[in-house]
Amino acid sequence: MTAQFRAAVWLDHREARVFHVDLDGFDEKTIAAPVHRFNRHAKGPSEQQEHPDDQRQFFSAIAAALVSAEEVLVLGPSTAKSQLLKYFNGHARELASKVVAVETSDHPTDAQIVAHVRNHFRIPTLRVG
Repeated sequence: MTAQFRAAVWLDHREARVFHVDLDGFDEKTIAAPVHRFNRHAKGPSEQQEHPDDQRQFFSAIAAALVSAEEVLVLGPSTAKSQLLKYFNGHARELASKVVAVETSDHPTDAQIVAHVRNHFRIPTLRVG
């Protein structure tokens, strides 16, 4: 990967898939959200279902994976996108300023994400032969 590259993160509340894309190709890293197990049933639908530090650890790992990106595209199907941006604004302001777009996206394949990132950032695909 070159020193300057674009990145995308697709996330939901279970995992994040971070893609670094440049002219030469891409790399992908999957970050699993921490799983907190309860020994009892939740008291109601409004009771928080995860450990208080779980989300912070998850978002911190995502931020670490994106730290050297020049521009970041955030994708995903749920509210995790906005929660990640809130985390960036409070804990990783330099990264928050690199987010160029936030888009709703269901559950695409890796190839579909890379194609979307290339199209979004207008990164051509190298053709051999």
